[in-house]
Amino acid sequence: MSNTGLIIEERSRDIGNFLVGRLIPFRKKRMVGPFIFIDHMGPALIKKGNYMDVDQHPHIGLSTLTYMLEGEIMHTDSTGTHQRISPGSVNWMVAGKGVTHTERTPDDLRNGSEFIAHGYQIWVALPQHLEDMDPEFYHIEKNEVPHWKDEEAEFRLIAGKGYGRTSPLPVHSELFMVEVKNKERYELHIKGELKGEIGICIVSGEIQACNQTITKGNMLVSKVNDSCSIILEPNTHLLLFGGTPFPEERHIYWNFVSSSQDKIKNAKDQWRNKKFPDIPGDHTYVPMPE
Repeated sequence: MSNTGLIIEERSRDIGNFLVGRLIPFRKKRMVGPFIFIDHMGPALIKKGNYMDVDQHPHIGLSTLTYMLEGEIMHTDSTGTHQRISPGSVNWMVAGKGVTHTERTPDDLRNGSEFIAHGYQIWVALPQHLEDMDPEFYHIEKNEVPHWKDEEAEFRLIAGKGYGRTSPLPVHSELFMVEVKNKERYELHIKGELKGEIGICIVSGEIQACNQTITKGNMLVSKVNDSCSIILEPNTHLLLFGGTPFPEERHIYWNFVSSSQDKIKNAKDQWRNKKFPDIPGDHTYVPMPE
């Protein structure tokens, strides 16, 4: 999905062990491990006249992770991929040196019926030595995602390593993304279970952290790696994400991420001049914001 803004300046606040804001990048914290951008899609009512049509747009230097909670999207990209994304499955597109893609409401759902689309579009920066790799695409079905229960909490390991488990998704750095849902009040232990910087996205419900109540729609970033524990109030839904940070800074402009400003400048020139790879048979084009 295309980033509609160049940089999101969030008014993050400090509550003690955590920074709290609405999205990353925060003003005070640009990345969490290798995660550089998280976009919350919906929930939105999809109906006739309001179908999703994100036209052909480019990416470099990152992997996109699409995770739907409700609704379905058809992903098409310049590697030749055509993949339907359903709730609970994981789409992982590695842009590398350059890829274009579209995201649309599937044709068979354009029949006047109505449904809710709700999910997350997540960007994970590539390690510096892999920024120019060839593009790749992977899809993991819902039943292939590692899942388990602890008391009244249900866990799903969407990507990376955590809680003694490994996701089958072929990631390129030390990272994790874990979904947690609980019915009853639950103390979530993170220490020793996840490695690196830690972010917490509250999809629904609320949590207790540092003697404060943080409600849905917020993200928390732990200021101390591997040492936090939080209380989930009943019927809460979280996404935990993060990992080992890179030693180099990452730059972000529109849909381009790189450790090199020169590579971003080159990508801008390539997109303006329509030199990126095309999706076969698709002639749409999203102009780059200037």
